[in-house]
Amino acid sequence: MSDEPKAKKKKGGSMKMILLLAVGLVVGSASAAGGLYAAGFFGHKTEGPKEDPNKPVLVLAGENAEEIAKAHGGGAAHRGEPGKGIDLPTPANPVAYQATYFQMQAPFTSNMTDTDAFAQISIAVSTYYDMRVIEAIKTHEMAIRSQVLMMLAQQPEEMLSTPQGKQVLQGKIKTIINDVLKQKSGYGGIDNVYFTNFVIQ
Repeated sequence: MSDEPKAKKKKGGSMKMILLLAVGLVVGSASAAGGLYAAGFFGHKTEGPKEDPNKPVLVLAGENAEEIAKAHGGGAAHRGEPGKGIDLPTPANPVAYQATYFQMQAPFTSNMTDTDAFAQISIAVSTYYDMRVIEAIKTHEMAIRSQVLMMLAQQPEEMLSTPQGKQVLQGKIKTIINDVLKQKSGYGGIDNVYFTNFVIQ
């Protein structure tokens, strides 16, 4: 009697075992990969840009700027990254939004650059954004006053005596206020500057 059939039978059993192990390995790997995919391991998170909760928002006509500010956290706009800032654009259709006005109480008084005369002006500002813009002006009024007075001291009397010169001055003050707000709070938001008193003597 020969042992050859038994050897063939043993060899066939080993092949079955290898095939079963291979199939098990493939199935196990596929299950593990499926689990990781379901858990988001292979996918990139598709989160959109996050809106800064401190960013003032536009106030629709008829809405209350203070209530809108409170609904978004209230208080002055503040960002923890001073030195940079974002302009808040004037809406394309201003009629659809509520303007809020703020009178700066103390006047600005400065000598003129080319004569012994001095100018004394009082200003108010407006914004279409919520009350956080006005609160930021109150918080940083000292910095705003300093910048405005330095600019005013560089203006010639002749220029401020003309309507065109006053319009130029309005634009300069608006730029100064928005720049200070951007540096200090992260956002501008002033739409216009108004002279409520203007004296040159």
